[in-house]
Amino acid sequence: MTPFIAEILGTAILILLGGGVVANVNLNKTIGQGSDWIVVTTAWGLAVFAGVVVSGPYSGAHLNPAVTIGLAIGGLFPWEDVPTYLAGEFIGAMLGAFLVYQMYKSHFDATEDGGAKRAVFCTAPAIPNNFRNLLSEILGTFVLIICVFYFADASFETQTGGTTKVGLGAIGAIPVSFIVWAIGLSLGGTTGYAINPARDLGPRIVHALLPIKGKTDSGWGYAWIPIVGPLIGATIAAVLFLILGK
Repeated sequence: MTPFIAEILGTAILILLGGGVVANVNLNKTIGQGSDWIVVTTAWGLAVFAGVVVSGPYSGAHLNPAVTIGLAIGGLFPWEDVPTYLAGEFIGAMLGAFLVYQMYKSHFDATEDGGAKRAVFCTAPAIPNNFRNLLSEILGTFVLIICVFYFADASFETQTGGTTKVGLGAIGAIPVSFIVWAIGLSLGGTTGYAINPARDLGPRIVHALLPIKGKTDSGWGYAWIPIVGPLIGATIAAVLFLILGK
């Protein structure tokens, strides 16, 4: 287990469980079809819990390029490690999305609504408005990253007796799950709260590549918002941290 592998595995589990709940709610003939927003947000929070438990001791459990870049800007993570972490996060997100499709393939085939199928992979706005959609992603990510900064030390002791870089795992699996759950319940109703460029872009690419029966377009006109918004939110949180200090 290395930080790179840990980020792949943790992010894949995050997307497998997070995308899985959307598939369970949206696709036809699933047992969970038609469940409500509380089911989706709770499962995403618990998906973060699972990803952090697996990867936290080895990589700090970033699982999110906004976390990685925000911590680097804030001086708590070395810039030379950023490319490795980003690669692991995007690979893991794509792997998780692919596994969701394989598991729910029969239900994808039984569903006619192309938008419902795409929602399993990536986010879309409830009401399209670029400024407010971008603001939603900025604010949601800001809350996540500022909590990482103010709950966490620069490093923490691992199960193997060493130390690893700060990340979601430094908050603790249970507290960070509650933070993500709260963000989803309170701020997620406008865009589906990607708050994670890898979580949205990786599965969106998988959606574009897979031969999904009756699929719609992959929503590339909107795709920049869940990439740029989280990066802006993370940057604001990091700058505020640098100004205010510990």
